[in-house]
Amino acid sequence: MSFPAGGEEEKTGYIERLIVLKSYKDEFSKYFDSHMQEILSDLNEIISIESIADEDSDIRPFGPGSAKALAWGESFLKKLGFKTENFDNYAVRGDYCDGEPVLGILSHLDTVPVSSGWTYPPFELTVKDGVLYGRGAIDDKGPSVAVLWAAKAIMELGIPVKNFRIIFGGDEENGCKDMEHYEKCEKFPPNVFTPDGSFPVLNCEKGMVHLTFSAPCEPEDVKAVRAGMALNAIPDKCLVTFKDGEKEYTGTSAHGSRPENGDNAVTKFLADYQGSCGLLKELGRLFPHGEYDAKTCGLGFEDSISGRMTCALTVLDLKDGRLSGGIDIRFPIDRTYEEISGIICGVLEKAGFSIDTCEGMEPHYVDENSDFVQTLLRVYEDVKGEKGSCIAEGGITYVHNTPGAVAFGAEFPWENNNMHGDDEHITMETFKYNLNMYANAIAALCAEE
Repeated sequence: MSFPAGGEEEKTGYIERLIVLKSYKDEFSKYFDSHMQEILSDLNEIISIESIADEDSDIRPFGPGSAKALAWGESFLKKLGFKTENFDNYAVRGDYCDGEPVLGILSHLDTVPVSSGWTYPPFELTVKDGVLYGRGAIDDKGPSVAVLWAAKAIMELGIPVKNFRIIFGGDEENGCKDMEHYEKCEKFPPNVFTPDGSFPVLNCEKGMVHLTFSAPCEPEDVKAVRAGMALNAIPDKCLVTFKDGEKEYTGTSAHGSRPENGDNAVTKFLADYQGSCGLLKELGRLFPHGEYDAKTCGLGFEDSISGRMTCALTVLDLKDGRLSGGIDIRFPIDRTYEEISGIICGVLEKAGFSIDTCEGMEPHYVDENSDFVQTLLRVYEDVKGEKGSCIAEGGITYVHNTPGAVAFGAEFPWENNNMHGDDEHITMETFKYNLNMYANAIAALCAEE
């Protein structure tokens, strides 16, 4: 492992934090094991809140579920003794103690919607065979509870730390308007991580393009198509009403940035379609079932740091004489939003579609040799007992537009926790790692000198 760039004073501070980290690891582990039933009870409470953000609700800004979840988060912080503030129900935050915070931890309490394919109740914690099921278990309610209990462990064990700040938002899944509002009110601390990515440290997030398109369409053989609930989720069902009856195409849901983990019901229908509608046939040609990088559309880019891009046709709807759809793209850090959006929009327009909306973000990258990143990597190595290195993913987190900020957890790269899909879950083993990672990270990054 290389030291971060800087003088001897910076390196000495770095080493001292690692010594602090090692001295509390066993205490944290014993603490969480002895309080696990209480921790799971709290996780059940927040999972039971249906916090799907609704910008069309009369309850502003994101509907009653989001507001209730934020109230739960603020109440928990208050019970811990944090100094809290609610930012117009966009976000809430709590400071551990007096003084300027040296660390910020951002997580969200809203979730994506649920479909009808769940085996377990989505808004109730189910513990079975060492696995915790429920909407938000991995994204991001489970990790949020782990952060809260990490703070509680530090407090009850009497570990001396400087002030750190926990920030909860209520609109991460719909574009992060919550953090846009929060940043207008107060700035983030100098070091920031979110428990909403992957371990060891996610220092590279691909760029994103989200677009919707449509065209007049009144095919003779198809009356209606309905598939997809969100742009960032692979659809597991596609209901098609043909002239002579209905047919439901089924697949497997997954996060939009990981289409290879799912089985896209939309492209399955398009691959099967043999009718007379030219627009449906053209979509089937442009987005072949099982192709995840849009190479057919003239994309398919990759680089050595962030890997291959992904592209998924996630929404398809035919009604009232108009065919509409939505696409989720995650592109490598050596490309730009302008380049990628220009290519895909041009291909769709050539196929006869109008572009209704197109928005996105440039890639995010943080130097792995920074003091902050190296400290988090060492936390990972001490807790997990194996070498840690930085990774890249396609998911967009809260820290995407925050210089120097990274994602730290909450899952491991080899896991498929059905994030954004049916039976979303986190294993008990990974959840325990969350608790211990976050407690040790706070202790290391906020240690009293």
